[in-house]
Amino acid sequence: MDSTDSAAAGRARTATASANANIALIKYWGKTDARLHLPTTSSLSLTLDETWTTTTVSFDGGDGVQDVVTINGLRAQGTAFERVHRFLSLVRERAGLGEAEAASVTSTSMVPLAAGLASSAAGFAALAGAASRAAGLDLDARGLSRLARRGSGSASRSVFGGLVRWNRGTDDETSYAEPVPCALDLAMVVVALDTGPKAVSSTEAMRRTMRTSPLYPAWVEASATELAEALAAAEAGDLERLGAVAEANALGMHATMVAARPPVLYWRPGTVAVLHEVATLRQAGLPVWATMDAGPNVKVLTDTAHAAEAAAALGGLFPEASVTVRRGGEGIRYEQPGS
Repeated sequence: MDSTDSAAAGRARTATASANANIALIKYWGKTDARLHLPTTSSLSLTLDETWTTTTVSFDGGDGVQDVVTINGLRAQGTAFERVHRFLSLVRERAGLGEAEAASVTSTSMVPLAAGLASSAAGFAALAGAASRAAGLDLDARGLSRLARRGSGSASRSVFGGLVRWNRGTDDETSYAEPVPCALDLAMVVVALDTGPKAVSSTEAMRRTMRTSPLYPAWVEASATELAEALAAAEAGDLERLGAVAEANALGMHATMVAARPPVLYWRPGTVAVLHEVATLRQAGLPVWATMDAGPNVKVLTDTAHAAEAAAALGGLFPEASVTVRRGGEGIRYEQPGS
C-alpha cells in the first residue's frame, strides 16, 4: 500500500538499502515548489549500474541528542547534515515518531559528491528506502518515489531501474517516477573530467536560471515535446532519434544557464573538446550522443554493442579523464537482516 501517513505494526528500527545514480536524457531543471521538490518539467532518465550508494539507518538515539550522519567515513556537518536531518524528520513525522527518536545514518557512495554525477539521486533514494523501512513505513514503489523526491528531486527516479519517467505533477500526490518501456539496450560512457565539488550548487544554479534567464521559458516549453519524442523513440527502439533529442535537450538546458545573470558556466575547455569529439565520432558512423548535467562532465549515450568502442576512442583522445562504461542498472534493493 501507499502509506505515507501510517507505520507498520512492528518497526524494523534498522534497515539498509542501496540505490544507483541515474542520468537524465530529458532533463529536470527548475522547481515550481522548492519545499515539495515539484519540477517545472517532466523528465526521463536511465538508471546506471555500478553507481551505487548504500545507506544504513538505525533509530537508535543518534548521539543521545540528535541524528548522526556519516558519509564515506566522515561525520556530516553543515548543509549535508541539515538535508539528511530534515529528511529524517519527515520520515519520523509520517511514521508517528517523535523528534527525540534520533537516528544514526551511515552512507557509502562510489559516486563523487557534488560533481554533477548524480550522487544526490542515489544517496537520497537509498536514504528513503532505509529510513522508511527502519521507521516501519510500508511504502509501495510510487510512495517511495514520492518520499525520495522530498530529499532530492532526481532521487525519485533512482527508486526504479532502467528507463524512468518522472511525472512533474501538480502536488505531492501526483509528482512521482515510474519505469517506461524501452526496446533498446542502452549504455552510457561517462567522461569524468573533474570530480571535485561544483563552485555553484545545482540548487542555486536552478534558482538563478529560473529567475534571470530569458531562454528558460522557451526551454521549458520545448521540453514537453522533447519528452514525448524521447518516449516514442525508446519504445520503438530508435537510438538515433532518442540520442538526438537527448543531446538537444541537454545543450538547451546549459544554454539557459549561460544566459542567466550572472551566468552559470560549468563547462571547462575539456568539456567543449569532448562535445566536439562526440560529434566527430558520430559523423564517422559511431552511434553516440552527448548529455550533461550540472557540472563539467560529459555522459555519452549509446547502446551496449558500441559502448566499449566509444569508451576506447574517448579514452584515447582524453587520457587525463576517467572514462567508464555504465549499462542500465537496477532499482532500489535492500539488505536482508543478518546477511
